[in-house]
Amino acid sequence: MKIFRSPSYLTNTSILNMQAAATQHRKQFFPINNSFRHYLTEYHRAMELPVTYEDMLKYEDSFPLINKNGDDTLWQTLIYEQQFGRELYEGLKKTYVFLRSGGDESILSNLYIDRVDFCTFGNTKPMRVRVVNQYNDNHDYFYVKKADASRIYGLELEELLSPNAINFLVHQDTLIEEHIIGVPGDDFIRIYLPQPDLHSVRLAKEFIKFNERCFVRLLGDMRAYNYVVEVTPDFEESQYRVRAIDFDQQCYEGRRSLYLPQFFKNNLPVVKLCTELINVETSQQYQREERSLMRRRLRFALHRVQHLRACMCADQISSTEKMRQLRKELADMHNDYRFMLCHSMGEITFLNITITLGLEGKAAYYPEGDGA
Repeated sequence: MKIFRSPSYLTNTSILNMQAAATQHRKQFFPINNSFRHYLTEYHRAMELPVTYEDMLKYEDSFPLINKNGDDTLWQTLIYEQQFGRELYEGLKKTYVFLRSGGDESILSNLYIDRVDFCTFGNTKPMRVRVVNQYNDNHDYFYVKKADASRIYGLELEELLSPNAINFLVHQDTLIEEHIIGVPGDDFIRIYLPQPDLHSVRLAKEFIKFNERCFVRLLGDMRAYNYVVEVTPDFEESQYRVRAIDFDQQCYEGRRSLYLPQFFKNNLPVVKLCTELINVETSQQYQREERSLMRRRLRFALHRVQHLRACMCADQISSTEKMRQLRKELADMHNDYRFMLCHSMGEITFLNITITLGLEGKAAYYPEGDGA
């Protein structure tokens, strides 16, 4: 019994091959153009900051970061020259204050930078900064990355279309992101899924809704390690929310199955749970509920969404080959020729939003010249 969206022409083998291909090729970076930078400034996402990603690369040495179990985390802790390191860490504290409290420097004296870690295996090769409050030893993290336009579009769509607020800043070609708290999806599946106190139906419901959100706004590559599960104790049993933490693949890939978390191999234990516990009618109900919430969010931020759409539709954030492949697959799935009139991933994304959310009367969401 299938309760998710299904590309019937795909086999399990082809899905696994697509995953392997996606792993082998690093994602192309796209610069932030003037129009999108103006949007980010207008909505207070862009500002002058004291540290850039290039500054962070000026380290002298590094050593492997080992976790509490003695395992190599594959992150490297960086060592900087003493004088440069003091200046850099002071800039990182100010950057954190801008991110968290809008620049209230009165709290700077409470903070210190414990360490900077470097991830060499990710697409963005992020820097992770650990900030500690010296009065109570409470710590927090934020990330410094090379700015990529498609990723930032993904962050904005997360803010506008999901139930999750997202906090980030852009300075020149540097992206500053907050740390999103939750249990990494692969750890959740391995550790929490087998536990007897898991509220399986609530988790299944949330995964179906997450699957729907990803497909509607075309956020791809939601393998288990690219999302987290928030667990909130309730007065009876825990509630769950699945949150994306990696937005690199915002309308970047050509295959539509890559925008459906259900088709990634390491999500199969959760998919199996969903198919065992949720029937087709109930799954469709959850999908309708999520689409209704997304429509409501669009109405609340209509002007901002239209501004983002104008930037995104005029921008190049994927290859022409991938764009043509995706519009063909979505045209076949929706049986809607208008996808073939799209000339950018932005146009494809907003047409997909229009159709799946039932916004047929909203001309602003169509490709140029194709409004109802």
